[in-house]
Amino acid sequence: MALPNTHFGYEKINEIIGDGPKKIFFSGIGGISMNSLAAVCMARGHKVSGYDRTESDITDRLAAEGAEVYYESSADIVKDADALVYTVAIPEDDPAYVYAGEHGIPRISRADFLGYVMMSYASRVGICGMHGKSTTTGFAASVYTAAGLDPTVFGGAELKSTGTSNVLGGHRAFVFEACEYMDSFLDFYPTTAVVLNVEMDHVDYFHSMEQIRDSFGKFMAKAEVAVVNADDENVMLSTKKCDTKLVTFGMKDADYTPGEITYKRGFASFDIFHKGKLLCRAELKVPGRHMVYDVLAVAAAAHTDGIPGDAIARGVAAYDGIKRRMELRGKTTAGFAVYDDYAHHPTEIRSALSTAVELGYKKNVCVFQPHTFSRTAGLFDDFADALGTSGVDEVILAEIYPARETNTFGVSSALLAEKVKEKGMMCTVGASFDEIAALVTEKLGDGDAVFVVGAGDVIKVSDILMK
Repeated sequence: MALPNTHFGYEKINEIIGDGPKKIFFSGIGGISMNSLAAVCMARGHKVSGYDRTESDITDRLAAEGAEVYYESSADIVKDADALVYTVAIPEDDPAYVYAGEHGIPRISRADFLGYVMMSYASRVGICGMHGKSTTTGFAASVYTAAGLDPTVFGGAELKSTGTSNVLGGHRAFVFEACEYMDSFLDFYPTTAVVLNVEMDHVDYFHSMEQIRDSFGKFMAKAEVAVVNADDENVMLSTKKCDTKLVTFGMKDADYTPGEITYKRGFASFDIFHKGKLLCRAELKVPGRHMVYDVLAVAAAAHTDGIPGDAIARGVAAYDGIKRRMELRGKTTAGFAVYDDYAHHPTEIRSALSTAVELGYKKNVCVFQPHTFSRTAGLFDDFADALGTSGVDEVILAEIYPARETNTFGVSSALLAEKVKEKGMMCTVGASFDEIAALVTEKLGDGDAVFVVGAGDVIKVSDILMK
């Protein structure tokens, strides 16, 4: 189990940080959200240092901007800090984390600190849901930028337009991804809560749909307005104990709806209507039928926040995606295309692979790495169905990415492969990334494509193929 969130709240953290510059240490500084927090702290004049176990482009950039980054954790690196901000993914015996606790250095969880940071922004748009958060945050960033609002953005993946997961803008608008894991989003202070979808996930923390719906309802209750997916039964059930003003989006019977949707090789175009009146035209540069809901959500949130239809249209048209979301890495010397996608839940896999099929390649192979033993075991049959009925020509599985877990569930990629094959899908397991890359190269040629899917380190297969 991950470390707990602190739930100090804005006032207590404000007492810790105070008015003057402080020395703030980040454990896990290279993480997507953590590096964004470090960057905004440096912009506010604080002295930033931190630890990460792996050097990366992100840590190199932070170091170039003035942060002191360490790659071995110890008591010495945190001794002069005024506060330690940690990601719940670090181990409880991390030396810097332990030292801070033993010597009275305040320890603040990432989510708690993010809630503190966002309070200086007038409009705070928090985007939550089990799927689509990062993409929708990217769409929202593009729309708010097109409207001239100079948003500050905290996303969950790198924007192709900037090469970063964060954009440090002005204080009119703060657009952020609100993660539900460990109820992290209950430490946030949205003025607008956008809820894309609600279903079972994170089975190491959430044990029932009732618990999940209760958490999402509490998140919506923290906002002035909740923008919700009217077509998702669990989303609407989550609103029952929430008296926040609701704005709905969906295919019909909602405040914001699409007109006729047309697709060209998986890319959607459609009109957006607000209560039956044309708001704007959406022309997407990113593929996928699921993108229609993401765009509707952003249009509803932005329009409710005072952004006109023409700016929404410009922002949607300008958005070119985020990394590892149906990202075309290029073509190999053998002539087949290589795509990366972060999908790691059965619903996401269905969306990603249906998009893959619509792109029009002659033959499609999916390489999938299951993410965590608990998720693979808890959603085992759903994973088998999503992969086995996906419409691709073949599936190759990597071994399960453990993340923070040990395998106490008796699950394996070999067992999953057998279940996938029961659906009539060709499916094998690769012993290593090199072996998987070799198998893909044997099977594909000019006009074909491989889709490398998963939230772990399976992206290394793409790196090998693109050498």
